[in-house]
Amino acid sequence: MLEEIIIKNLLSFKNEVCLSFEATNETMAEEQFVVTMPDGKRILRFALIYGANASGKTNVLTALQGLRTFCLNEPKNIDQTTGVVPFRFDASTPNAPTEFSLKFYADGKRYHYLLRMNIQKILEEKLSYYESNRPTMLFHRKEENERLQLFVNSAVNKLNDVELQQLQINCLDNMSFFAVRGKLNIALRRIDTARDWLQKHVMNMISPSLSMFEYAKKKVEGNPALVPYLLGKMHTSDFNITGMQTERRPENMPVEVIQGIRGDNDLSEEDKKELLTKLQTNFEHTVVNKRGEEKYSLEDEFESRGTKRVLGIETAIYEARNKKALMLIDEIESSLHPALVEKVIYDFLSNKDETQMLVTTHYDPLLDLIGDLLSKDTVWLTEKGQDGVTSLYSLADFAGLNKLSSLQRAYRGGRFGAIPNI
Repeated sequence: MLEEIIIKNLLSFKNEVCLSFEATNETMAEEQFVVTMPDGKRILRFALIYGANASGKTNVLTALQGLRTFCLNEPKNIDQTTGVVPFRFDASTPNAPTEFSLKFYADGKRYHYLLRMNIQKILEEKLSYYESNRPTMLFHRKEENERLQLFVNSAVNKLNDVELQQLQINCLDNMSFFAVRGKLNIALRRIDTARDWLQKHVMNMISPSLSMFEYAKKKVEGNPALVPYLLGKMHTSDFNITGMQTERRPENMPVEVIQGIRGDNDLSEEDKKELLTKLQTNFEHTVVNKRGEEKYSLEDEFESRGTKRVLGIETAIYEARNKKALMLIDEIESSLHPALVEKVIYDFLSNKDETQMLVTTHYDPLLDLIGDLLSKDTVWLTEKGQDGVTSLYSLADFAGLNKLSSLQRAYRGGRFGAIPNI
């Protein structure tokens, strides 16, 4: 589970900002909201970020997504950039390091990952874990005399000299140690646990433009047991969908194109299948009219955007629960009725497990559900100043919230900032 992420000099974050999932002393719906870790820390399962358009709220999710991508992927060559985009509205920041700090729990152990880099190379990278209150270093890369030096805790990782040499040789300056590890057949149990958390327990960001329905169809194709789960969610969301069937149908293309694809030895059989066929989902709709109850089939192209998005998000939640993963959803209210937004969140929180969800939203009526559906420490706000710098802060930092009759009205009145300057 994610405990916190700290970001500095990235996108609109010039100064250090921190988003924390560590729970306050609030006890509201604690059984659903909070997971107590083996060391006693109380970690929240849900957080949302409010802010005006272009205030930087999406950048928090982008930072997590970008960090994961960088850590797991091998650069094509030594000249490839790291991909970081520093704060650009200040003469001093484009050449200053971008910094990440990530604290998380994997297999019951607390880990701390630190990464400092610029557009060309890594300046520092460090991973520690906690057996007690004091951290144990697993590896540390640091620039010394303009060279990146690697230090690996051989005692904990049980490395011999040959394996250590392999790691040092393959550590490119623009390449994460996790990506290096992925290339080599070396057992690094503690490091592998951290790497696996990034790879398997942090999901790709769901953006408003992402075709979640295509994602859902592919998941259903590989897991028929997903269908009854989705139908249950659709039914309780007040859709009259009572059945769905997904199958592959041949693409309509010239014979010579088909033969060319089939004869291409550079394509895998899976790639050929994707090119030659398309997934078609038909939905069964049950309606009641003067003739009684009737069933009709409707092709997926005729279903609403909202229906498809609900299917996609619920599929992602299903996958996240199976993996005990962190979900990232940008603008969760996109194409959804407000009542469905609340229901998706409610359903997610009603099943206690170690799955987490981090979302951005403009839908401020959720603020009036604090005390019923949400707690104050789950709400974060972003605000961009005239200097272009985004600040990130928690609603729990404000005093006197219990005295307000409507947090939504207080928010719209500017009590907490993070609103458009209209």
